[in-house]
Amino acid sequence: MFALVFMWGLDYSVAKNALEVFRPLNLMFFKYLGGLIVITLIRAVAERKFTIRKKDIIFFVMCSLTGQVLYYFCEYTAMEYIPVALITIILSFVPIISILIERVFFKTKLSVSIIAGLVVCVIGVGLVIGADFKSLFSGRALGYLLAFGAVISWNLYNFITARISRTYTELTMAFNQLLCTVLISLPYAAAVMPPAECFTPKIILSLAYLGVGSAGTGYLIYVRGVKYLGPTISSLFSNFLPVTSTFFGWLILGQSLGVMQIAGGLIVIVSACYVIIEKSRLQKQELKLRLENEIK
Repeated sequence: MFALVFMWGLDYSVAKNALEVFRPLNLMFFKYLGGLIVITLIRAVAERKFTIRKKDIIFFVMCSLTGQVLYYFCEYTAMEYIPVALITIILSFVPIISILIERVFFKTKLSVSIIAGLVVCVIGVGLVIGADFKSLFSGRALGYLLAFGAVISWNLYNFITARISRTYTELTMAFNQLLCTVLISLPYAAAVMPPAECFTPKIILSLAYLGVGSAGTGYLIYVRGVKYLGPTISSLFSNFLPVTSTFFGWLILGQSLGVMQIAGGLIVIVSACYVIIEKSRLQKQELKLRLENEIK
């Protein structure tokens, strides 16, 4: 998962060049098409048998709609109404909402220290991206609704993925989700396809990385993380993304990196790691208690 954080952090710097040519959802199509090709080749060697239960097709479609199509639509559309910095802060609420969902619907334990750690992490994210906290309420209401829509859709994706991952391998999960995403986004991508001359070697290399690394290998890792770590712990790793994306922005794009951003990065790393460890400890306690009750 830490490797995935670096891969997805590099995603922002690579996608910046590609977005000069493609519309956001058009780029999403090419990204997941490349990922689908990678996963198909891996499955051809590792898992030659294709199995999927008919009753689970709707869940794979829902994964694609919530985790890819709806999530990116809400995130990119929100940029038209509120600053990107505020969107990043709102997206850092993903694990907080995930913990609340677990508490309300699954009756899991919740400690004050975990909530405090998540709040500190959100503050650290704000420092990393250099957000002006006074401007938190300066945007338009629709922008905030769209950003929170992205938070909700990503949580839905996590919990749906966790549910169906009990039946399928990570390769099958990633393949089915990417296939559904490509098929759903194909009509839109075909309608806004840029001219052939736009596919320069630089753009092709960017698409290759986004497909092979970010989408293909990335979603294979993330699906495995959701399956074995659970939705909440997996989503906690997303709070590292502002740190890694800022680092690569400084390293590759020559963006500025100040003392406050470094301090914010350290705050995010320490607080997020603490919450991950504490949440893991609580999950182990609940699992042990459940096993003891089953034995009795």
